[in-house]
Amino acid sequence: MAAEKGEGLILRVTDYSETSRIVVLLTREHGRISALAKGGRRLKGPFESALDLLAHCQIVFLRKSSSGLDLLTEAKLIERFKPPEKDLVGLYAGYYLAELLLGLTEDYDPHPELFDAAVEALHDFQQSDLVRRAILRFELVILREIGQLPDFESCAACGCELVEGRTFGFWVSQGGLICPDCQREEYSQIAIHAGTAAGLRKLASEGDGWRRLVLSPQQYKEMKQVTTASISHGLGRRPKMLSYLS
Repeated sequence: MAAEKGEGLILRVTDYSETSRIVVLLTREHGRISALAKGGRRLKGPFESALDLLAHCQIVFLRKSSSGLDLLTEAKLIERFKPPEKDLVGLYAGYYLAELLLGLTEDYDPHPELFDAAVEALHDFQQSDLVRRAILRFELVILREIGQLPDFESCAACGCELVEGRTFGFWVSQGGLICPDCQREEYSQIAIHAGTAAGLRKLASEGDGWRRLVLSPQQYKEMKQVTTASISHGLGRRPKMLSYLS
């Protein structure tokens, strides 16, 4: 059985025995994997104390042919996740990222762009002034990667282009915004102003333009309603870590 190599982010670590651990990682090359790290609890060994939650590592593993765990044989630390000690929002944002990656990715289904976005987000979570925007950005990236990014360009009901200066509804079950002409009382919808829709488009687009966004409290509130509804719809439940980020 040939060894496979890659970059990995550690999403979950569970003690398995007195010396070993079970590790769930998102890898850039192979997608999500679950592996047994024999000797992973020892201070010295092939893992060099690299098996910390949200650590970014170079790994070597053997893929099992059956439904059992893969075997992690080596992990070399690239960098640890180190939010400011007194900034719990940054720490909880990292835990939230891990929860989303665990719940919204599949085993052996690689998404290199999502992996890169997760590494970038963990860097941003270490900057207090950027955390809340970076959370929104990562939520939209992961929704795009799993094919559930809402349409912020046209009405989900009639297909017409959304016009600036109007207020739209967000219809989570249809994955998009609804123009005023198509809104109905029986729809469960969230009110979204045109400026918020423009900000969501910027946050979901490629490049670093989203970093320069200045959001009003109302815009941030509306954006969080959209991303929370979409993420919860994709997971089939509300993410547990959201209560710590409120």
